[in-house]
Amino acid sequence: MADITIGLHGGAGALPRDQLSEAEWAQARADMKAALLAGWKILRAGGTALDAVEACVIVLEDSPHFNAGHGAALNADGEHELDAAIMDGATFRAGALAGVRRIRNPISAARRLLEQDDTVLLGGAAGDAFAAGEGLAMVDPAYFTTERRVKALASLKARALAGTVAQASEGEKHGTVGAVARDSRGNLAAATSTGGFNNKPVGRIGDSPIIGAGTYAENGIAAVSGTGRGEVFIRRVAAHEVAARIRLGGAEIGKAAHGVIHDVLSPHGIGAGMIALGAAGDPVAPYNTLGMHRGWITTAGAIFAGSHEDMVAMGLAP
Repeated sequence: MADITIGLHGGAGALPRDQLSEAEWAQARADMKAALLAGWKILRAGGTALDAVEACVIVLEDSPHFNAGHGAALNADGEHELDAAIMDGATFRAGALAGVRRIRNPISAARRLLEQDDTVLLGGAAGDAFAAGEGLAMVDPAYFTTERRVKALASLKARALAGTVAQASEGEKHGTVGAVARDSRGNLAAATSTGGFNNKPVGRIGDSPIIGAGTYAENGIAAVSGTGRGEVFIRRVAAHEVAARIRLGGAEIGKAAHGVIHDVLSPHGIGAGMIALGAAGDPVAPYNTLGMHRGWITTAGAIFAGSHEDMVAMGLAP
């Protein structure tokens, strides 16, 4: 079988180690492993990179430990507005949702939109209606709420009143999940899902559903999913910038991705990170924050996951 790989991120700006118990860190790593295995099993059976990244992100959307789906951030009105996108590197087809409120797994709605191939991006109530019409699972918005996000919103509102928002940790402010994969035919795919940042303005849309900003895939070049302050990712078309450095400048994936994070985005004073794969399926996960949940399974089936500077070996894929 040709090289297959899947990688993920769970958001730049992991909380300081002492703010979560070791049991909570372990559960987050376990959920990342489960997400990677969900995608890996598809790849191992000869399935597509597109199927693999969707399956991977669904697991992360269902976990309360990440800012997507169940566990998503709350906006300034204390409500959820979810964004997601998925892209096929073989065909350049893409589907994206922005500001949806009732879709249990927004990434699956983005995938259905991709398959229709006539609309790339739907927003708000139209996105929810589309998903319902496709027979996808719909939930009451309260399903997405967790105690941690309620506390984060209260903390940021208090900081806003005190004028200390700049002192908030990256973990308090935002987070995103994403996956990239290479299948046995050499096809690449990328998927991203997020609740945005805590206390965001109502109606705000970040980079995750913007193709080329937070999500991008191109066969023979790269697959990229970003995480961080989306406004800057949009302005700098960050995900596509990685691909452009490879396609036009001949850079290898590590140099391209690290260059975008540290040379393009960091000067804007934002926390940022990404998971990216090159054409051969070699994963890289640069970030400029205290930590970033990230992991991958190599072609040989070795599983790695980490949250800060550590990367923990988590055995072999079955």
